[in-house]
Amino acid sequence: MERPDDRFASTLRFATELVAWVATPWALSTYSWLLAVLAVVVLIGLPTVFSTPGDKRQVIIPVPGTVTILLVLLQLAAAVISAWLAWPVYAAALVSLLAAATLVTERRRWRWLVSTDPHTA
Repeated sequence: MERPDDRFASTLRFATELVAWVATPWALSTYSWLLAVLAVVVLIGLPTVFSTPGDKRQVIIPVPGTVTILLVLLQLAAAVISAWLAWPVYAAALVSLLAAATLVTERRRWRWLVSTDPHTA
């Protein structure tokens, strides 16, 4: 199965990741600056280090497609939950819509990622 053209989905996914990278430390900073820094390291570091071959140009540690999907879901959850904790209602609602749109547009890529997973074949 060939990797789908997901430029629009990729744009939405990246926008949601940016929100997660900003909103999560913002929400956690009221509790601990260390947690805020750790959150950024986890949210940026995990998807950088672990990726599915064929999904990114450079793969440091290859993982099955299901792991990549779980990492995206982590980013989406972090963005939505943190936005509701840290930002005004209108901003959190917009982030929730962005995350929902990302979920919808990611379906083709996720089907492809699961099809590349040797554990599901």
